Amino acid sequence: MDNITAGADLFFILMGAILVFAMHAGFAFLEVGTVRHKNQVNALVKIMVDFGISTIAYFFIGYYLAYGTHFFVDASVLTGAAEGSTFEAQGLTLVRFFFLATFAAAIPAIISGGIAERAKFLPQCLATFALVALIYPIFEGMSWNGNYGFNDWIEASFGAKFHDFAGSIVVHGVGGWIALAAVMLLGARHGRYSSKGQTIGIPPSSIPWLALGSWLLCIGWFGFNVMTAGSLKDISGLVAINSLMAMTGGIIAALIAGRNDPGFVHNGALAGLVAVCAGSDIMHPLGSLATGAVAGGLFVYMFEYCQNKLKIDDVLGVWPLHGLCGLWGGIAAGIFGATALGGLGGVTFMSQLVGSLIGCFYAFLAGLLVYGLLKVIIGIRLSKEEEIMGADLAIHKIGSNPEQEFVGGK
Repeated sequence: MDNITAGADLFFILMGAILVFAMHAGFAFLEVGTVRHKNQVNALVKIMVDFGISTIAYFFIGYYLAYGTHFFVDASVLTGAAEGSTFEAQGLTLVRFFFLATFAAAIPAIISGGIAERAKFLPQCLATFALVALIYPIFEGMSWNGNYGFNDWIEASFGAKFHDFAGSIVVHGVGGWIALAAVMLLGARHGRYSSKGQTIGIPPSSIPWLALGSWLLCIGWFGFNVMTAGSLKDISGLVAINSLMAMTGGIIAALIAGRNDPGFVHNGALAGLVAVCAGSDIMHPLGSLATGAVAGGLFVYMFEYCQNKLKIDDVLGVWPLHGLCGLWGGIAAGIFGATALGGLGGVTFMSQLVGSLIGCFYAFLAGLLVYGLLKVIIGIRLSKEEEIMGADLAIHKIGSNPEQEFVGGK
């Protein structure tokens, strides 16, 4: 029975890892549809390469930093077959690593959308390694493994541990606030704002690609949230229905606030899902619906405010989407997770507020440090000529439709 249980849990977590892995295709196509045609190849390559670098960084450094486990032992030990092995049977620990590695790789995937169309390729690769090897695992371990006494302090000070079930703060908040720092250090795209400070619209290249990216992310998110349970005995249908309700709340709110804009509608679904991650295991479905609706409206308002008032050229709006909606989600878990509002309890408003603010503040400072150092040492932005040419030709020497371009050139 032990072997059957371990095998069932392994398969369960593996399916979750595959679903979250598929979300990276969603990140890619969301960016492909949003950026201009001359930057589509770069969007696809960045997400793929970031995933590869992230896996290596997390395998060699990040996972050990977060959980104290390394993989430099015999394969018999890794699979739990050797006598005295601390690894779970049938390689269950390895699949847990795979699952968490897909979360870690979401950090550079989130950032990619904010810095699109003008970021150098090599510095972003270096930033990805640093973020996934060092920056992300530190807060991941604090929140999910009790490292550095973080949750003990939160509980002693505010009555409950910081609760972030599936990463509104740990993944989305951290990724979004690092992205804000990177976007600010990069500066706006050439031609985005006039000399008088007026916003010049840059339309997306493909609404269908953008929509496909959103759909892929939405589907994979049910692995992201539900399978965070980590075992079949701990799986909860409450997480699934809460994810669904938050997603639909985000869609409807973004539809109304965004005045039928398709970009807002498809990102509204993601805003709701970002926000519900933290409390998806403890909220009532009506609380999740409200959480998602607030997130959908928040995204629309802050995307426009960020672009038009603050003059921050965040191409995909990753700071409003992941940074601010993630922050709202962490706080919302302390509101709608309370028993007074139909939740399961075990949280306090102050523990969620303080834990969420610490995570976002930490991420913003880390983003300034990593991208600031890279900017000083090797530069992080394409030249004006390269940016006008487009990242596809400037970096990868090929466009998204090479046959057509070759014929056109003839």
